[in-house]
Amino acid sequence: MPQVTTEAVEPELARYPALSAYLRQTEGPAQAPPIPPRPRRAPRVRPAAPLRVTPRALRTGIGAGGAAVTALWGVQARPSARLDVLFATGAHLSGLLAGYGILVMLFLMARVPAVEHGIGADRLARHHARGGRHVLTLCAAHTVLALCGYAANTGTDLLTTLTDLLGYPGLAAATAGTLLFVTVGISSARAARRRLGHGTWRGLHLLTYLAAALAFAHQLAGPDIAYSSLSLGLWCLLHATVAVLLFWYRLVVPLRQALRHGLRVVEVRAEGPGVVSVLMRGRDLGRLHAESGQFFRWRFLTRRLWHTALPFSLSAPVDGDHVRVTVKAVGDHTRRVRRLRPGVRVVATGPFGALTAHRRTRRKVLLLAGGVGITPLRALFETLPGEPGDITLLYRAGNAGQLVLREELEAIARTRQAALHYLLGPSDAAFDPLAPQALRNLVPGLADHDVYVCGPPGMTAAATTALVRGGVPEDRIHAECFTY
Repeated sequence: MPQVTTEAVEPELARYPALSAYLRQTEGPAQAPPIPPRPRRAPRVRPAAPLRVTPRALRTGIGAGGAAVTALWGVQARPSARLDVLFATGAHLSGLLAGYGILVMLFLMARVPAVEHGIGADRLARHHARGGRHVLTLCAAHTVLALCGYAANTGTDLLTTLTDLLGYPGLAAATAGTLLFVTVGISSARAARRRLGHGTWRGLHLLTYLAAALAFAHQLAGPDIAYSSLSLGLWCLLHATVAVLLFWYRLVVPLRQALRHGLRVVEVRAEGPGVVSVLMRGRDLGRLHAESGQFFRWRFLTRRLWHTALPFSLSAPVDGDHVRVTVKAVGDHTRRVRRLRPGVRVVATGPFGALTAHRRTRRKVLLLAGGVGITPLRALFETLPGEPGDITLLYRAGNAGQLVLREELEAIARTRQAALHYLLGPSDAAFDPLAPQALRNLVPGLADHDVYVCGPPGMTAAATTALVRGGVPEDRIHAECFTY
């Protein structure tokens, strides 16, 4: 059969230009070499997400423990109409719940990463403060009911009863522990806290461990826990677990991080009136697993700062072997930070805090900062994933001179094509830039945003209220109060 080429049938092919072009491309030597198959890429292995305890899971766990303690009391309770038995029964229940409450308070402050990252340090601190008041109430109730029960049983007055009971070593230890708890509680009251320095307040709080040990000794001597070997073993196991967590996360982990990373101050740079950034350099900082929005507790090893761990947020993402915080002078310790010199050793414990990208549920995000609360949100402003227009930052300050990291914020906004607005003016001005309508005007589609809020407690509370009134569901408002 003769070979037919495109030239032989050119007149006919002219009527079909698309077919003609196809034949010319596929004819003989004009054929392109076959494309070799692309090598298969190995599947990307994503690191496992860090474990986080949700607020609901924490509440459920604490409630279940309280129910178990109440059940332990119920098994031992013997119904009776006698006055001394009624007092004694109430004393047993309040004592058991007080002991369990002490255990919960210690656990909340053990700095367990899964709890800190899931709940948030500021929320844990509020739970701890509120729970502490309940524990003190239960301790007082236990003391009064026990005194009344013993007095009713022996027919003596309360003063004689108190003198008699203090003769028992276990009860004397419990009384000392209760007085220590009361001392710590008084020091945490708002009026007392204003008058006490941060170092003094933290020193008094260390008495909590001694008070808990004395209370534990009293519990082992009483009939409620020693009721059976099972209840005694479980009670001791719970206390041993919390003690190990405290020892590990509050002592061992900070020492290990200090040895591993070798952080030192590199530079202290003024950022505004009373505000400085502290740049530090260390080794293997990627193993800190720090996320934008989190904070560390920093211990600067100088003569006047080594004994105090100061909570400061990262004001920029960890960059290779460098890490940075930005600090406003609001007290003695933060003022001393301004006088740090290059070369000072630093011990960092953390990271802590839940104001991170994992809380995000919407494509659009609003970051709302007040004062030096801009520091964690500046890091989020740079790193939160998003297309142009997805990220908006509102920065509240009294005047332009109080704006911190302004040049960096504007550079990030230009690079990411993100919105940046400064809300300037005194807090008592006639126009409130944080009013619901003002926020809706600045941020179209406000109700469809996730909102991250960080600032002083008053500003954070006012902003949260305004956002809810502006249509943002409360579960999409992620807030932390900035106290340093």
